[in-house]
Amino acid sequence: MSEAPFPDVCASAVETIGHTPLVALDRLARGLPGRVLVKLESFSPGGSVKDRIARRMIADAESQGRLPPGGAIVETTSGNTGIGLAIVAVVRGYRFFAVMSEGNSVERRRILSALGAEVVLVPQAEGYRPGVVSGEDLALVEQCAAELAAELPAFRPNQFENAGNVEAHAATTGPEIWKQTGGRVHHWVALVGTGGTFLGVARFLKDRNPGVRCHVVEPATARILAGQAVTDTRHQLQGAGYNLIPPLWDAALCDDCIGVSDADAIETARRLAREEGIVGGFSSGANVWAALEVARRASDGEVIVTVCPDTGLKYLSTDLFP
Repeated sequence: MSEAPFPDVCASAVETIGHTPLVALDRLARGLPGRVLVKLESFSPGGSVKDRIARRMIADAESQGRLPPGGAIVETTSGNTGIGLAIVAVVRGYRFFAVMSEGNSVERRRILSALGAEVVLVPQAEGYRPGVVSGEDLALVEQCAAELAAELPAFRPNQFENAGNVEAHAATTGPEIWKQTGGRVHHWVALVGTGGTFLGVARFLKDRNPGVRCHVVEPATARILAGQAVTDTRHQLQGAGYNLIPPLWDAALCDDCIGVSDADAIETARRLAREEGIVGGFSSGANVWAALEVARRASDGEVIVTVCPDTGLKYLSTDLFP
């Protein structure tokens, strides 16, 4: 006789993805006309916003017959998407290969290994340093992943071109923000790598209220979406600013572009920990810095929402926290 299910027990870690808290940064934004709220994606099981797209891309592949039972998955990743995919893969019985640059933080590769993923490290392009993953590094990672997927063979989620990347956020992150704020959102601010988080949330919010302004965040030296010359892709905002326009990009959803320097992102991440008790990574620092800039020029009472994509605990081997 089977036992009745517990009403508040999840069947697996996959079911805990999403429904993350939205927190007011009233200490960092003290005295500013706008109020800054941040979505803490570290509360998902893989500790990042990428858990959402991992679940969606694998579910789509299963329903489309592109991923057979017990099959293999290969994905290029700076670490977070790979961690999300590793969680879903282990629960659903797939073999997972994470192809990543040696420049990404060591914590991410160790988490991947702990989850049973097979980590394939790709040497960096000549002249680049650990902790700084360039567009040239990404090209080498992509070449390696394509060759491995063909050799196995394996399913490639291909987060840069997979529509599920955007749809996951339009179906979950956007509605959560709308519900948590009671629909009182005036600005959405997010760093763009693959574009999934920014585009999915922007699409949902603008569908609900076309007046919501959506601000792209880019590394100050790699502002391709702002139409500026890329001067250096060797920045510390891992997973963004690769000197390419994301294949899924929709310029109609972008109202403004904000450039953030490494120094500003790092200092803001440190302040976020010291003043708000939130330990975020480089991207969290960049997003919050940009959101504070929007809050400075906002009208009184306007609400600015951004996201902490992951936890700073994945960057303890870097110079983020001295």
